[in-house]
Formats: sequence, structure tokens, C-alpha cells
Amino acid sequence: MLAICIGSAPKVHARDVRKHAENVGARADTLSMQVNNDRLTLAVTKVPQVYLYGVIDAGAPQRFETLMRSGKIPAGSDIYLNSSDGDLGAGMALGRLFRTGSMVTHLGTPRRSHSSAYVVKTAICTGACSYAYLGGLYRWAPTGSDRIGLPAHLVMDPKTDAPGPIRPSPDEVAAYLKDMGINLDGFASASTASRDDVVWLTADQMLSTGLANNGRLPLMAKYQPSPQTPHLVLSQVDRQGEHRITLQCGPGGVTLTAYDLVGAARAEEIVARGTRSYFEINGEETLTQQRDGARVASESVMITRPYPPTQLVKLLFARSVGAWVGGRTSAFRYGFSFALGPVRSTLREYYQACWRAAPWPLQ
Repeated sequence: MLAICIGSAPKVHARDVRKHAENVGARADTLSMQVNNDRLTLAVTKVPQVYLYGVIDAGAPQRFETLMRSGKIPAGSDIYLNSSDGDLGAGMALGRLFRTGSMVTHLGTPRRSHSSAYVVKTAICTGACSYAYLGGLYRWAPTGSDRIGLPAHLVMDPKTDAPGPIRPSPDEVAAYLKDMGINLDGFASASTASRDDVVWLTADQMLSTGLANNGRLPLMAKYQPSPQTPHLVLSQVDRQGEHRITLQCGPGGVTLTAYDLVGAARAEEIVARGTRSYFEINGEETLTQQRDGARVASESVMITRPYPPTQLVKLLFARSVGAWVGGRTSAFRYGFSFALGPVRSTLREYYQACWRAAPWPLQ
């Protein structure tokens, strides 16, 4: 295993990366960076696992960017955070680097090598660390005993100056949160902490408010009105690619089509291994077809079916809908599922459009 540990340095250029990679003794007042890019890690996750722990110092963003430019930390890397102190401005700068590289933020502690001392397994992320965490394109909610907390002043009033000697301006904080697509309005009324405290967040709170997305960007619904053939597109992007379901109502009936944009080579592999394809509504298999039910369409696995018009209300008002390719055994199952709650209003509007366009009764 190749584990790169980076300590403190005034400036780090690409030519110095090897020198710092050999330095496993980080100073206590700086952010340590451990990059795990051994064969086993890359075989499982496809990208390096990067552990950032300790104090987020002012020079941390520059050192991290140097590793990005050298290729040690490529786009899409998994970033594991464990820090409860540091420069808030540096935390935001790290977050912007994470977003630039479409990186994934988690809470976690570094791996323990055979020669290292005992490492505490609980990760804590507060202050500058919580700012950095919000920069992840995909943000995983904490699990187990890991904990994340936002500065109380940020939750209660983002326009209030942050306590402490090192702080960005309120306008800088507001601009950062806006650029990261983060809205904290829902936390202000619920918080009873003083401005010097930390507002600790549960995984459920983070997921319900969008602070964490567990590997998925929000589901999008686009309704294209038409007097005769109204068209609906549901789409979602996650770490595996883009997934899409289209629904078209018309005089000939209803057509349901799924596209899984995974690349031509991967799509051909999935279709070749599949023995059946089907849609799911509320987790229940439906519209199953053997063998030739899925095909490769450009960069996608495509599944298309006529859908019973009388069952349209069941589809559009379902909790979830998905499309899958299955193999000879349960070990092979490839596809995706959408939770429809966030786009319910668009689905209602589309149902009404279908009702007006259809020559047949809808149920």
C-alpha cells in the first residue's frame, strides 16, 4: 500500500511532492494529508482515499492543490475529514477545491499502519472542517460514532461575524454557501445553542435538508407540455453516472423509457450479462421482459415498455420508480431507482396534462 502523508510546509511545488510524501511526521498545528492509492483501494473504489486530519492551517489549501495538480489526488477522490480546529477561510478554500474536483466528502479517521500509534476511530468535524465538508459534490452523512457540527453563529445568523481571531467576512461566508448550493435557513429556528457553541447534526437532519446527499444529486423533473403528447423527463446524477426515465402520453398510449448513461463499453457488458429487464414501482417488479428487453443506445442501457394508461396514477404517485437489468443469479442486478417525493408537484401537473391529452380514461 502506498500511503502518502503530508505535513506542514510554507510552499509545496510539484517537484517537492516526493519529498513530502516520505515525511510521515506532521506538526500538531497543521493539517495532515494521507493519500491511500494502493492497488486494493483503487480496485474497490476506483479513486484514492484521502484522509485530512488535524488542524486546518492557512497553508492546507495550497498543499492540497499541489497534490491535485500532481495527479496524486485526481477528480472524484474520496475525502475523509477529521478536524475540530482551524482557519475558517482555509476550510472554505479546501471546500472550493473539493467542488472543483467533483470530490466526495465523508467523515473518517486515517488508516493505521503497523508502525503507527493507536488512532482514535471516531471522527469529529467542526468549524473549518464543516465548511470544507460542504464543498463535496457528493456528501455522505456521518455514520456510527462520527459527528459533524456547524458553528452556531453560522446557523443562527450567517451575517454575524464569526467568533475568533481568524474569520472570513459574513459576505464571504454567504457567497461560499450560495456557490456550494447550501441553505441553512431551516436550522436557525431549531437551534437553541449560543453563538459560541456548535450545532451538532444528525444524519437524518443532514439528508432531509440536503447538507448530505449520500452520493446523489437532487432528482430533476422536466415537463414538456404538448396538447397531444405531453413529455416528462426524470433525471438524476450520482457517482455512477446519469440516470433518466422518460414518460410520454399520446393517442397511442403511454410509453415508459429508462436510460442508464454508463458509457458504451459498460452498457454492452450489462446488456450481454442480463437475462431480463424490468421496471420497479414502490420496489415491486413490473413490466418484466426476458433477454431482449434491454439494449444499448449510444452510451446508455435503454429499457422501453408500453405502460397501461389505467395504471398511470399508480406510477406518477408512487414513492419510488426504477429500472433494472438482472442476471441468472441475484448476484447480478444493475440499475437505479428514484425517490419521487421531491418532484411530486411536477408529477401532478404532468398527470393532469396526460388526462387532458388522452383519448382513454386514466385511473
